[in-house]
Amino acid sequence: MSISGGYYKAVEAASSFGMNCVQLFTKNNNQWNAKPLSTQDLDDFKTCLKQTGITQPVAHDSYLINLASPNDDLWKKSIEAFKHELERAEALGLIGVVMHPGAYVSSSPEAGLQRIVEALDDIHAATAGYQTLTLLETTAGQGSTLGARFEELAWIIDHSATPERLGVCVDTCHIFSAGYPLIEAADYAATFAEFDRLIGVSRIKAFHLNDSLKPFASRVDRHAHIGRGSLGLEPFRHLLNDPRFAKVPMYLETPKGEEDGEQLDAINLRTLQSLIQAPAKKRGAK
Repeated sequence: MSISGGYYKAVEAASSFGMNCVQLFTKNNNQWNAKPLSTQDLDDFKTCLKQTGITQPVAHDSYLINLASPNDDLWKKSIEAFKHELERAEALGLIGVVMHPGAYVSSSPEAGLQRIVEALDDIHAATAGYQTLTLLETTAGQGSTLGARFEELAWIIDHSATPERLGVCVDTCHIFSAGYPLIEAADYAATFAEFDRLIGVSRIKAFHLNDSLKPFASRVDRHAHIGRGSLGLEPFRHLLNDPRFAKVPMYLETPKGEEDGEQLDAINLRTLQSLIQAPAKKRGAK
């Protein structure tokens, strides 16, 4: 949600759609610098959370950050920028900062993964004691982007000096585009069984719910409205009724806009809500 007019505006917008969690940027996502958070910013945001009942707010980091970069200047700049992302999120009381692990560009996947681990170790050492988690986002694998394979995320976590600071944000569009099937119930089960084997489903702290404009295993990151892309409705039905994830926050990242005078966020949310099955009645209940 947009923070235009104040951070609390994102919370108000989410509440107006009937949402119970919210994701925001804590600064302009296409700029390195940002003005400091004021006491008023923090107070208004936290007050609005209490008034609306919105819980589990998260941030997404700047798209400029690349912790896998082979370019030393960009890598160091990215490290400092992510430290600031965590500082701002901690001040706002966010549960996590979602981040794309990075792209190795002209090096190699192995070198890129090592860079990410070294960067995160530096960042977490500088932010010791923070409650805000670093949430590694699954990616579609476009170009030299890392994080499209569960093995890559597992390697980062396993080699981190502070694995307790790390969680995972699973993006439905991204894992489908990366080649993990989700449509058939058996395929959905197999995909998350593989995730559990390599990483552990308890490590999943957030979901991004997006359909995919591109086909299965395309390795292209293009979000579509729920049920209107290559995923269709079934993967979301499986996910929303999976008891393992009943308390894991799920955030829409579908395209913004209106349709027939109604905000598309509201339409996507209603579509998702229609897929949630009522719990089975206990024997003898009326």
